[in-house]
Amino acid sequence: MPRTDLTLDELRAYRSAAEAPADFDEFWDRTLAESRAAGGDVTLVPADSPVSELVVEDLTFAGFGGEPIRGWVIRPRDAAPRATVVQYLGYGGGRGLAHEHLQWASSGFVHVVMDTRGQGSAWGTGGDTPDPHGSGPAFPGFMTRGIQSRETYYYRRVFTDAVRLIDAVREFDFVDPTAVAVTGGSQGGAISLAVAGLVPGLRAVMPDVPFLCDFRRSVELTPDAPFTELRNYLAIHRDVVDETFATLAYFDGVNFARRATAPARFSVALMDPIVLPSTVFAAYNDYAGDDREIDVYPYNGHEGGQGHQWVTQARWLAERSR
Repeated sequence: MPRTDLTLDELRAYRSAAEAPADFDEFWDRTLAESRAAGGDVTLVPADSPVSELVVEDLTFAGFGGEPIRGWVIRPRDAAPRATVVQYLGYGGGRGLAHEHLQWASSGFVHVVMDTRGQGSAWGTGGDTPDPHGSGPAFPGFMTRGIQSRETYYYRRVFTDAVRLIDAVREFDFVDPTAVAVTGGSQGGAISLAVAGLVPGLRAVMPDVPFLCDFRRSVELTPDAPFTELRNYLAIHRDVVDETFATLAYFDGVNFARRATAPARFSVALMDPIVLPSTVFAAYNDYAGDDREIDVYPYNGHEGGQGHQWVTQARWLAERSR
């Protein structure tokens, strides 16, 4: 795959034309307040796993509208409050099996993995959380589900789930509530950025090749799915282009980045046909926090740095967790 976007110098100077709606903050404040008021239980039970040297627990917590969301908690065996990494998953994947998520706990962190509602059947070993909401007309996939309104759009529920998970995690006795970091790749990176823009006091945010940024540019220029879902939808629903992008503005990672101040470590791949490098830099260049870095992989596609990036993240986060 050749370069898909601007030169690195141009990327470092790029600024998105995306603008947040005037009521962006009110919309998200109301959304989160409604889901917090809905309540719901948080449960942790021992997981059915052969892992013996770490504590592995099956998590259920209350997400959007109090609806149950599944996850994993993997942690060292002692119960002392620890720095914690909350991980969100890539597009189409689910929480899988607990033993697939051992790296962070093996490095001394509490690790919490959130299942993504309605997903889990495109790759990996499955998901366990349904999305009980219907949708208006939509193109196959998740990008256009409920897109007729900001109230019904699929990612309103996902981003709210992600914030409510932070609420739950901070109450665990084995978590230092002042040392919670968020991370994820692609869709997980987008969710991490949303959480960073909505939740104060995070220790760090680590978005890898983050998706769902700079929507207009992404939809018009990205060669590969899943942004093509939106392009295909608009090719059929020709009369709702402006309304669709008005909805998407409430979910654009650039607008969340402009509100996020936690120390941040991004990554980007310059041959990525799924998430254009310029859209990653759109969020990075407008990120509100001063403590920010970006790791650039010139010859990689959407896989980015993979294990190399995790080593970088782990060392970087350990310095901020002492």
